[in-house]
Amino acid sequence: MFIKEVESLNTGSGGKKIIPMSGSRNNRGFTLVEIMIAVFILVVALLGLISVTVMVIKGNSFSKTMTTATTLAKDKMEQLKNTGYDSLAGGTDTVESIFTRTWTITINSPAAGMKTIEVKVEWTWEKVKRNVILMTIVAQ
Repeated sequence: MFIKEVESLNTGSGGKKIIPMSGSRNNRGFTLVEIMIAVFILVVALLGLISVTVMVIKGNSFSKTMTTATTLAKDKMEQLKNTGYDSLAGGTDTVESIFTRTWTITINSPAAGMKTIEVKVEWTWEKVKRNVILMTIVAQ
C-alpha cells in the first residue's frame, strides 16, 4: 500500500499527517479493465448484428430470385393456356441469362382428350440447382 503525506488541516499543529493512498482515491472514473470489458461486449454485439445483416441480405436476394423464377413460369403457363389445344408444343428458352425455362406437353394425360402442361424454371443459387415447377391440365 502506498502512503501519502499531507499537511495537517489543524492550524496550530503544523505537522504532517500520514494517510493511505486508497483512502484519498477519486472513485468517479472507470478503470482500464472496465473499459476493456465494455469494448469487448460492444464488439461481440456488433459482430452478431453484422452476421444477422448478412443472412438477411442473402435471404432477400434468394427471395427475389425465387419470385422472378415463379413469375417466369407463370407467364409461360398463361401463354401456353392461351394457345390453341392443337398448337401446344414443348420447348425451352433462357431468360435473363440465369434462368432456363422448359415446358413439356404430355398428350392424353391424365385421360384421353387432355394434355398436361408442365413449366419448369431452373437456375443455380450458391452452386446448388434450384427450380420452380408449375403444372396444369387442358382439355379439348
